[in-house]
Amino acid sequence: MYGDLYGDPDGPAVYADDDRPISGRQVALIDLLDRLLSGGVVLTGDLVLSVADIDLVRVSLRAVIVAVREQMDEQWALDLPGPAPLEGGGTDDGPGPPV
Repeated sequence: MYGDLYGDPDGPAVYADDDRPISGRQVALIDLLDRLLSGGVVLTGDLVLSVADIDLVRVSLRAVIVAVREQMDEQWALDLPGPAPLEGGGTDDGPGPPV
């Protein structure tokens, strides 16, 4: 049960079902992003540029980041069709059935 994602047998193991807080264990960046995107993340922030206690520029950031595939219903899932049929009954990847 030991080893990290890159095959280091002496490195700490990282499991998704581990209940310890993230600050108490090492987590690969891809695991952190996967967990955040599967549940969604809301980012908020403010940036104020001021000179001599006079606010010159204010930037407010509000963003919702979520994995689209996690939130889509099956009826709205993308159904990628195969090659388009040609006039002779075949497709552009080969001839159709003999006529």
